[in-house]
Amino acid sequence: MSRSLKKGPYVDEKLIKKIQDKKPGDRSVIKTWSRSSTITPEMAGFTFGVHNGKDFISVFVTEEMIGHKLGEFSPTRKFVRHGGRIQKEIEMAEATKSSEAVKSAQTDEKKQSK
Repeated sequence: MSRSLKKGPYVDEKLIKKIQDKKPGDRSVIKTWSRSSTITPEMAGFTFGVHNGKDFISVFVTEEMIGHKLGEFSPTRKFVRHGGRIQKEIEMAEATKSSEAVKSAQTDEKKQSK
């Protein structure tokens, strides 16, 4: 649910102060923990280091991002993959097939060049 229009968008006061100190062309990263801050037009052109719980993810703000939250562009969960032992065996078999295909292509090229 969005914030009421009467109250306006939420932007952390410390973040606003950091933006006012810099010029839009400045490429330095502005670190922030405020994932719930809304991206405003004044933020366009800046690079923010948004904390995801472990480290800071660099987010370059463009005009299309205005109205969204900073946290939307810094995922907190890392997808590894689905499957277990069986899936790993299938992937290993595919990797060996592709490496064999590359080796055979290289030997064919050597034979043709001679």
